[in-house]
Amino acid sequence: MNITPMTGGLIVSVAMLPTVVLAHSTEVNPTMTPTQSAQALYELINAALHQDQGRQQYQAQSNAMREMGIASATLMDPKLKMGVGGLPVDSFKFDDDPMTNISVGLMQQFERGSTTTLKEKQANQQADGMVLQAENREREIASNITQIWLELGYLQLAQRTLENTQKLLIEQEKFVQTNYGIGKSEAQDLLNAQLNVSQYDEKLHTNRQMQQRLRSQLSEWLGEQWLSNQSQFEASNQLPWSQLDNYLTTSLDSTSHFDALTQHPMVKMADATIAANETQVELAEQAYTPQFGVEVMYAYRQADNMRGEPASDLLSAYVTMDIPLFTGNRQDRNLSAAQYQVGAVRSGRDVLLAQMNAKANALINDRINLTERIERYQSTLLPQSIARTEAVERGYQNNTAQFGDVISASITELTLTLEYQRLVTDLSLVNNNLAALLVGYEYSVEPVQAQPAK
Repeated sequence: MNITPMTGGLIVSVAMLPTVVLAHSTEVNPTMTPTQSAQALYELINAALHQDQGRQQYQAQSNAMREMGIASATLMDPKLKMGVGGLPVDSFKFDDDPMTNISVGLMQQFERGSTTTLKEKQANQQADGMVLQAENREREIASNITQIWLELGYLQLAQRTLENTQKLLIEQEKFVQTNYGIGKSEAQDLLNAQLNVSQYDEKLHTNRQMQQRLRSQLSEWLGEQWLSNQSQFEASNQLPWSQLDNYLTTSLDSTSHFDALTQHPMVKMADATIAANETQVELAEQAYTPQFGVEVMYAYRQADNMRGEPASDLLSAYVTMDIPLFTGNRQDRNLSAAQYQVGAVRSGRDVLLAQMNAKANALINDRINLTERIERYQSTLLPQSIARTEAVERGYQNNTAQFGDVISASITELTLTLEYQRLVTDLSLVNNNLAALLVGYEYSVEPVQAQPAK
């Protein structure tokens, strides 16, 4: 059976109609389900965290602070005092004068009040803050890798869509070239068709370049060896967000997310900083207590006393104490500064919470709007574009539409599908940012064990 298209009465058989048009290649399906995507992603995150040097850095700093806390909670080393007293300069003999003695003393200084205990407590609080920095880095790495994963998944879907569109344009180019060969098309039609194919070839090249760039970014955490071994790397633009969905369901219509945000490592770091500064206030208060020291000395004498008997050795013991009487310019000022610092850190924590809560609300609004747009594509735009393509195909087979109309309808359908996948990706990115703020991720990684340098 032959069909005469409306363009110049050219006779074309049904067999010449490209099957790629009739197959509705706009239905681009991801290569992985969201569950499979999540499993592959979390394996990637665990591998990245396992070899992350930043976590080891924070853990080593935490261990160092704890060790310093133990050291600062220990009494100062005693001082040994040795010397000679009362030595006559005319003879420099130890047995000429009864006052001459060889002395050995030991001095020990004690910290004010509970200073040693408080110093160890403060060091542990600061060490806890470093551990929380490691947790915050884990969440940041998970968020960054997830973002790259989702963008890669979209680019891979876009690549398949662009390839399908290019196939359509190649079919159109062949069609126009056939018409041009028998004088039924102009040269500009052929050149325009060839230009369209070349443009999509450039788009595909740009897409592959962006994929290579994102894979290179992953090597920051996974290493260059991983990058060199990843000739084929499949990602996805969709992930399950069960924890986030459960949280948002329970906090429906709520604009206050402070309870969830207080579990964020950055807020916990602020809490640890507040605790350390409160301890600093307690340390400043210890400056009002006296500081004690003890000194014991033993003096050995070789000379005889005035009765001609061997002079007795001497033992001395002293207790020293400094009395903080004038506190106006030292103790009072230090205490006031420590109290101001606590207030400053608390205000910073409140600002941080307000910023994070505002960001969470903005992301939730984006999530709602993106969901509505995706539903519009699913319920209206995509079905309408598919119905339009099918109608144009039937019109072409019934000799009431041109072949170019079929190509145009199919490309429009592919374009709408790509826009739909972009919205799906943007929704996943919003969910990723919300998860990083509110509920975290479901990966599991072993605690890092930092070792001291040899």
